[in-house]
Amino acid sequence: MRKETNKLKEVWEISKKTAIRNTLIPNLKFDEIINSLASVGPFYYYVIDFFDLSLSHVSSSITDIHGFDPEIVTFEDIIHSIHPEDMEFVSKAESTNLDFLYNVIGKENILQYKTNYCFRSKLKNGEYGMLNHQALVLTTDDNGNFGKSLNIHTNINHITKKNSYTISLIGLNDNPSYTDIPVNHSVNKFTSFSNREIEIIKQIAEGLQNKEIATKLFISEFTVKTHRKNIYKKSDCRNATELTNKCFSIGLI
Repeated sequence: MRKETNKLKEVWEISKKTAIRNTLIPNLKFDEIINSLASVGPFYYYVIDFFDLSLSHVSSSITDIHGFDPEIVTFEDIIHSIHPEDMEFVSKAESTNLDFLYNVIGKENILQYKTNYCFRSKLKNGEYGMLNHQALVLTTDDNGNFGKSLNIHTNINHITKKNSYTISLIGLNDNPSYTDIPVNHSVNKFTSFSNREIEIIKQIAEGLQNKEIATKLFISEFTVKTHRKNIYKKSDCRNATELTNKCFSIGLI
């Protein structure tokens, strides 16, 4: 294995949070899951088995983005496409992700969260582009350790070419979300959005004004204004465009 793959493998091995046996994927409707997770832009997906780092369910669109053959591509191929200067961040992001999932969210809730962060990756044309990485754990073993994960990589060059070098844990099924988690500091430093705030962010992204949002969510316009003010402060954004672009890049919407 190449140096880059070994670095990630060490992160998972040291944490002792990966399954020690093969796990079975439940009967899932991949199209529905992917449509609910993918950001706006060209994307591909695959399932990785943390037991042996093998891939399955690789989408054909990986050829359009990287030029890889979905029938024979390996995890090592995907990792090797990451920009060398971003590899250290990716390793730290994975370490922070594990720490947050198991020590803040709790292993009983792992299947209710998707992980997001960005990195530069070599594209089919030989240039590097910004990809948004989304990972949803599909299976765990009896001890709550990672089994298989659905990973989605979306080209977001049209949204941003700047990396925040943070990770986000986005709650599914009405669970709270945590964004802007730094990889070099304590996991206690992060931004948390409530379910109501996420609802309002989604409406802002659709271009709705405060009055329209209030009507749609059955709340007062004053409440929307208050939430909107808090959302801008939390996200460090000045307007709806900045907020929408940031939330797309971290997978919040």
